[in-house]
Amino acid sequence: MPEEKKSKAPRSKYNKWIRTLWKLFALGLVFTVGYFFAVDLNLFYLFGASPGLDELENPRNNLPSEIYTADGVLVGRYFRENRDPVPFDSIAPIMVKALVATEDERFYEHQGIDPVSVVAAVKDNLKGDSRGASTLTQQLAKNLYKLRTKNTKGPLGYIPGVSTVISKTKEWNTSIKLEQRYTKDEILGMYLNTVDFGSNAFGIKVAAKTFFSTTPNELKPEEAAMLVGVLKAPTTYNPRFNPKNALARRNVVLQQMARNKVITKAEADSLSQLPIELKYHVEQHLDGVPAYFRQTVNEFVRKWAEEKELDMYSEGLKIYLTIDSRMQQLAEEALKEKMKNLQRRFEGHWKGRNPWVDDKDKEIPGFIESSIKRTAVYQSLKNKYGTDTSAINKALNTPKEMTVFSWNGPKKMTMSSMDSLRYYKRFLHAGMMTMDPYTGHIKAWVGGIDYENFKFDHVKQAKRQPGSTFKPFVYAAAIDGGYSPCDKIQDQRVTIKYVENGKPMEWTPHNADHSISGRQMTLRHAMGRSINTVTAQLTEAIGWDTVRKFARKLGITSPIEAVPSIGLGSSDVNIYEMVNAYSTFVNHGFLNKPMLVMRIEDRNGNIIEQFNPQQKRVVSEETAFLMVHMLKGTMEEPGGTSQALWEYDLWKKGNQIGGKTGTTSNHSDGWYVGVTKDLVTGVWVGGEDRSIHFRTSATGEGSKTALPIFGRFMEKVYKDPDLGIKLGPFPKPAVKIKKPYNCVTVVPRRPKVEDSVAVDTMLEQLNDSVSAGF
Repeated sequence: MPEEKKSKAPRSKYNKWIRTLWKLFALGLVFTVGYFFAVDLNLFYLFGASPGLDELENPRNNLPSEIYTADGVLVGRYFRENRDPVPFDSIAPIMVKALVATEDERFYEHQGIDPVSVVAAVKDNLKGDSRGASTLTQQLAKNLYKLRTKNTKGPLGYIPGVSTVISKTKEWNTSIKLEQRYTKDEILGMYLNTVDFGSNAFGIKVAAKTFFSTTPNELKPEEAAMLVGVLKAPTTYNPRFNPKNALARRNVVLQQMARNKVITKAEADSLSQLPIELKYHVEQHLDGVPAYFRQTVNEFVRKWAEEKELDMYSEGLKIYLTIDSRMQQLAEEALKEKMKNLQRRFEGHWKGRNPWVDDKDKEIPGFIESSIKRTAVYQSLKNKYGTDTSAINKALNTPKEMTVFSWNGPKKMTMSSMDSLRYYKRFLHAGMMTMDPYTGHIKAWVGGIDYENFKFDHVKQAKRQPGSTFKPFVYAAAIDGGYSPCDKIQDQRVTIKYVENGKPMEWTPHNADHSISGRQMTLRHAMGRSINTVTAQLTEAIGWDTVRKFARKLGITSPIEAVPSIGLGSSDVNIYEMVNAYSTFVNHGFLNKPMLVMRIEDRNGNIIEQFNPQQKRVVSEETAFLMVHMLKGTMEEPGGTSQALWEYDLWKKGNQIGGKTGTTSNHSDGWYVGVTKDLVTGVWVGGEDRSIHFRTSATGEGSKTALPIFGRFMEKVYKDPDLGIKLGPFPKPAVKIKKPYNCVTVVPRRPKVEDSVAVDTMLEQLNDSVSAGF
């Protein structure tokens, strides 16, 4: 018995030890499972939130917002993470195999966590060799759900060491859930569309484009290997900035591909001998179609997104513009065609002389020296050299090779900064905008002659004197106040007396050709021929403050001085507001708010906001109709200023066009605003500085500079059947027109009479004998 008791004692102790181990194991298992559940459920809010069911089934990447024209052409993007997801079957199989072979050899064997890698990582870490054990699914979980950000941390997440364990636990939990919900191919597709390849390239599509100017399905084995290699450390292995590191890492990936039988050892060795051939281009968030309207669009979308508390750089918004890409292209073509010829004429006009002159046609001394001080180059040199003017001047006058703009394409030249400024100051500039007068939709916006070289926008940024394009506002105010197009005012020399700042002043306007006919002429004929003396008298009769208020009513928002010369365009305005104001006449007296953005959708194509036309009646329909009739007078009245349009192919099927030219006194600014039954278009042409201009009316007036751009543009529009803009007359009035307007102007031949007084008397009698019409 004693021996039996002795033999049972060790066995009892052994069994007790086993039971204790099982208890500890069970407790550990319960604790582990409980811990994983606690983390997943964020028990007592201690661990921070984990991805919910909706997030797992509808993973949300940061996506760029995209800008589309009305006809569906992508013209730009906003992003912090430049990402453009593609379907899994659009990715070259070699890219997928290279990724798995390098980053997760047992990807198809595990369920989100690789036990072999975990054990190996623990073993190596105990030896002091740091290595990771993250599977591709875990990396996806971390990238997709940002599990290590402040937003996902609970109180325990701020404890050093503990935070790492909790984050790793969340990755494991999320990885298992991802494996349960998605196929292996879906996980790989999400991973490749999510991962950061460096150089602001997120996802395989952007990476392929950024580094190789190709698409994911066209990647070669060596290109796929390089992209996989970059993933280890996007900055360290960036092929653009660290080519040696990138090459070495790419070759490691190629050998890994061979080890996993993706390619043969011979293929890996052969491909390792090839250099990395980059076609590198980093897309910026302003990249896209070079367009002047982008600045205005950016301002609008940014303000709208702030009000909606949306991030325009990550929400994946779809922003649809009113711009029509086809009409935009035609506008750009027309402007460039005519400006190229006009520049040639301008250079011939100033041959042998500099075009910056004063009112006496004398070259402005020190013009370039003064202008250079307003440039970024000068400010940079000033920051570098301070008050050392000799060093600054030496740098400004040191020749260097540069590529400059020319109408025949980019041109390499050797010149100094001063020479470059002289070169660029000689260029004429232009701006153009086209709008649908009934909706306010802006269809084309060309802010200059070349966006890459001249960023300043001449549609909305620039303000210049409009000259006679402002006259219609005088006539509109008069007609709205009781006048009719058939009322007459004599073309005669007048001196208008007024008080400015308490001082008595006088102003004597002159006609463009410096002649006075002495004739009585209808308001339509006077506006059609752009007679300054008649406009000045009419302005005085109705009051220049009345003209100012009426221009405000029509949508002119720029500061306008109520002075006698207001009707001749003495205050600066821009094309944007002029086109909008003229559109009011075509739109039956309704003023629109010009629109560039038509609607904004979310990433799934659901409309967040539709922007509808905003209109209000500002003049009567009768006044609006009569003003369109007045604008047609520039084509139909004898000597009308728009008649250069007859040489364009615009006059079929009873087509009608109205418009108004404008030229400032020294030909610094040439304008044309044209109206048709479908579109209103404004064009401005001039030098960067007002002192740069043509010297004669024959070359510098609006009918010679701006009008041809309008004419060519409308030719192109009418010839494009896809645009749906057809030739035809303006619609008939929808209301009864009570005022007489259909008055005929007859210009008699000058009789052979010596006595000039008799001639003037005869002309006056003949003119007065014309019937006033209806």
